[in-house]
Amino acid sequence: MSPLPRGVRRAMLLRSFAVQGSWNYRTLIGTGMAFVLAPALRHVHAGDAERLRAAVARHAELFNAHPYLATVAAGAIARLEAEGAPPELVGRFKNALRGSLGSMGDRLVWLTWRPACALLMVALLLGGAPWGVAVAAFLVSYNALHLWMRVWGLNAGLRDGLQVARALREAPFERLGDWAGSAGAFLAGLAAVLAVGWGETPGLPYTALGAAALAAGVLLGPRVRIVAGIGLAALLIAGVVLASNS
Repeated sequence: MSPLPRGVRRAMLLRSFAVQGSWNYRTLIGTGMAFVLAPALRHVHAGDAERLRAAVARHAELFNAHPYLATVAAGAIARLEAEGAPPELVGRFKNALRGSLGSMGDRLVWLTWRPACALLMVALLLGGAPWGVAVAAFLVSYNALHLWMRVWGLNAGLRDGLQVARALREAPFERLGDWAGSAGAFLAGLAAVLAVGWGETPGLPYTALGAAALAAGVLLGPRVRIVAGIGLAALLIAGVVLASNS
């Protein structure tokens, strides 16, 4: 059961989209976190302007996390503030959370999900889909995870407070990352084949090449990310050059 009213939770979620709006080298997203927490702090410290100012100042200090998972910390911290936890405990809790939230989000979003969504867009373009359809596919697939992470994170933090680490362990982030890695490898193979055969009429050699590339992508996946990435980039460039010269 959340200790905060629905309006406060909604305001925190909307503000989380601007958590990087005041990013700087001194506090990183610390001031952004204070901005996200401000509705909860105003609710908790209503009628006590001095305590409110002190709480905002404490939460404007150095903090960093993946922006999509910053809501986990915001929700948990808001719960601790609502329960009257000592500032020292809240500070230690924030320091313990920030490394995990950064690494988990980076591995899932930047290393697997975003590349897979971009490869989906490239494969659609090379396959003849209109630009609008390809771009819409990227935006919808990418933001489906992005928006879910923000909403899930805030709810998990508000629900679990100090015990939010359990929710992070049980979240399907690793499975989603594995799935996105496999899907990205599949789409990379497909995009390479489409680029090499761009403008050509598919025949038996083309079909065989496509099957081989798709199978290699699925079987090898991210285990050969660097080598495969270089090879696929070379194939994509070669396909574009050949198509432009034909």
